[in-house]
Amino acid sequence: MEAIEKKTRIHPTAVVDPSAEIGNGVEIGPYCVIGPNVRLGDGTRIEQHVVIEANTSIGKNCRIMTGAVLGGEPQDYKYHGEQTYLIIGDGNIIREYVTIHRASGDGEATIIGDHNMLMAYCHIGHNCKLGSGITMANMVGISGHTQIEDKVVFGGIVGVHQKVRIGKLAMIGGFSKVVQDVPPFAMADGRPMKVYDLNVVGLRRHGVSPKVRSDLKKAYKLLYRSNLNITQALEVIE
Repeated sequence: MEAIEKKTRIHPTAVVDPSAEIGNGVEIGPYCVIGPNVRLGDGTRIEQHVVIEANTSIGKNCRIMTGAVLGGEPQDYKYHGEQTYLIIGDGNIIREYVTIHRASGDGEATIIGDHNMLMAYCHIGHNCKLGSGITMANMVGISGHTQIEDKVVFGGIVGVHQKVRIGKLAMIGGFSKVVQDVPPFAMADGRPMKVYDLNVVGLRRHGVSPKVRSDLKKAYKLLYRSNLNITQALEVIE
């Protein structure tokens, strides 16, 4: 038996540019605006009053909720109308009033991976690169050119400085001010942010073995709890 294709539904009040590519089973709600050269993957749901601007690609089975604005021009004095992009992967949940800007620099892209949850009022700046499985609580602000690896968790109202890199499985406490890189597997908090411990719970949940967790904890103690400088600690760890 042939698979039955789910019908695409576009509300009559939505404005969709003729150049947009709309996948199978996409739903576009009331008063949405879908700009030129936008691509919406199969099964993606766009709720009411969402704006998706030019050169934005959204993968399959995403949910974009009320008031989100995706693919807007970068907030960058160096931007002068070059062709830039926003690329969003599959299975993302983007909640109310989230803003994500496309990149600055001709041909550059802001990139969001798969299966991320961006809660209400989060902002992702231009040229950011986000991995997959990231959770951001409400009102997290990510400045331009930031890199966030897989499965990072942010508490609410966190501010991240531009060009910071946050490692895999890190956890950032609410209200933190992140002005420097965060290593993988770290628990970090504060204004300014400091690394406090290893994210043991996150490591356990993601199947990291007890032996590896123990080795990581020893390494973190050398890096952050000893009297050694970074170079000396790395020599001991190696």
